[in-house]
Amino acid sequence: MCGIAGYLAAEERSELGAGLRGMAAALAHRGPDDEGFFEAATRDGERRVGLAHRRLSIIDLSTGHQPMANEDGSVQIVFNGEIYNFPGLRAELIGKGHVFRTRSDTETIVHAYEEWGPACVTRFRGMFAFALWDAGKERLLLARDRYGKKPLFLYEAQGLLLFASEIKAILAFPGVPRRVDHGALWDYFAYRYVPAPATLLEGIRKLMPGSYAVCERGVVTEIPYFAPDDGAPSPGKEPAGDPVAGFLEQLDEAVRVRMISDVPFGAFLSGGIDSSAVVAMMSRHSDLPVKTFSVGFTESAYSELAYARTIATQFHTDHHELTVSQDHLMEHLPALVRYRDAPVAEPSDIPIYLLSREARRTVKMVLTGEGADEFLGGYPKHVFERYAGTYQLLPAAVRRGLIEPLCRSLPYRFRRAKTAVANLALADRSERLPRWFGALSCAERSRLTRLAPPAVNHKPAAWLDSFRGKSALRGILYFDQTSWLPDNLLERGDRMTMAASLEARMPFMDHQLAAFVSALPDEWRVRGLTTKRILREGMRRVLPAAILERPKIGFRVPVNEWFRGSMRGYLTDHLLGPDSRTRDYYRPQALRGYLDEHTAGRQNHEKLLWSLLTLEIWHREFGLSA
Repeated sequence: MCGIAGYLAAEERSELGAGLRGMAAALAHRGPDDEGFFEAATRDGERRVGLAHRRLSIIDLSTGHQPMANEDGSVQIVFNGEIYNFPGLRAELIGKGHVFRTRSDTETIVHAYEEWGPACVTRFRGMFAFALWDAGKERLLLARDRYGKKPLFLYEAQGLLLFASEIKAILAFPGVPRRVDHGALWDYFAYRYVPAPATLLEGIRKLMPGSYAVCERGVVTEIPYFAPDDGAPSPGKEPAGDPVAGFLEQLDEAVRVRMISDVPFGAFLSGGIDSSAVVAMMSRHSDLPVKTFSVGFTESAYSELAYARTIATQFHTDHHELTVSQDHLMEHLPALVRYRDAPVAEPSDIPIYLLSREARRTVKMVLTGEGADEFLGGYPKHVFERYAGTYQLLPAAVRRGLIEPLCRSLPYRFRRAKTAVANLALADRSERLPRWFGALSCAERSRLTRLAPPAVNHKPAAWLDSFRGKSALRGILYFDQTSWLPDNLLERGDRMTMAASLEARMPFMDHQLAAFVSALPDEWRVRGLTTKRILREGMRRVLPAAILERPKIGFRVPVNEWFRGSMRGYLTDHLLGPDSRTRDYYRPQALRGYLDEHTAGRQNHEKLLWSLLTLEIWHREFGLSA
């Protein structure tokens, strides 16, 4: 895992060399072990290219320095990520006559490009973002993995293309402006994150997951090469053989290949079924006790440490625990906003960062359970969404005159029912799907903010193109896999682990495992009220019933209680105080209404208020104004 950055400039500029080094310095936390640079001009001298790399050494510690070149130096690459099938690709490429000088997966990408061109990305099993300069073709290739596990941001202006693993590196280049994109901000109030390709800063965008960009003669062409299998219609029939056995075989292989490492590694263990399954599989392939790391909260109702301890005991792991409190949140939140380059969309960023720091004391890489919910159907919304069509068929008088007012009047302990009814009331799928984990509908945004909806409604991802032939479950899973996951959870995981110089690998997001699951009928993921059915069936002989049957906590941080109690003044001051940089975005009476309803305990607006708080902190940390 590393940090990459670079430029492609239409002409010689005095700031290029220093700017490239400034970009690399901004990524030092991603790669504390080594750094490297490459700069060159095209044959006619009209364009210049620069590549920078910060390295976190995981594989091939002695010869993996980057930028890395082919035999004659005509192809140069900087790479962030891991290619898990590189041993097989390496053997295939050697058979075709390619000569290797290292044992690294990075060199495999170089020779794969020589053999197959930009389409080489379809051969890789792993997580990656890379920049490759082909001097012979005077081509810059930028690529990102299928699901967007590894980030890559782009900036274009006046003949200059910049790219980097994090936005802060682009901002470190001289002359890059810092202006809030109000269209992206409008989306942020709905999603609590910014859907790709936009970011909250004008002119800076994300390369889409499953895409690569070819930059030739000053023209950047972005080409998609992958879409999640859940974008296709439902298969409708049972596959041959035992689905559970097939799933376990695929999961076991996905875990095994992610344990390839030349440095100590471990696993994040929450005590939920996902991370527990990963630890169980890891234990099969490790001669030594697996190192496991768990985090809990001083508020016992939110802590899962006891469940994690059960799994650690069962599989005889080398177990480490960390307990965090409200004080940790207030101490680290501004720094985490700086690491994220954006508002911290999830309060769980803080414990993940603190756990990453704790793990980094003894390991450099961990496996996690990330992605299981989004591929296997693990959230309550995956149950509720299947009934959206039925709910919409109810007479409006029943829905709006009876059910919805009744649910709004219920106390907080019925939050799931309240959320379900509020979201099922949205007939427009483009509003309903983000709203399950989001903040505000279009009407609510108009009531709270002074912002006008964008003149052009840019649909955020391919999940809105067509739902023809898809089940409701596949539709919402496709949204999760193309928006919620890459633009929120994976950004969180990448920034918080890399802030601690720790690599995280995600077996449940293996694209071959995902394809296997997507080929199954829906009921193997969600049947009735049972979520992640195939994983539960597969783990029945492996994990205890206490883990399989316990309610989902979802790694929640108790900000609801904190905002009603000791953090109430902190929250109000940031949003309404004289030093607030964002208060001009809002209609004061509407904002005060949300604050009063929450602090009085009448409604739970923790998602919205958290989003507004970290948006304010982001403005302060990056010197921005409304």
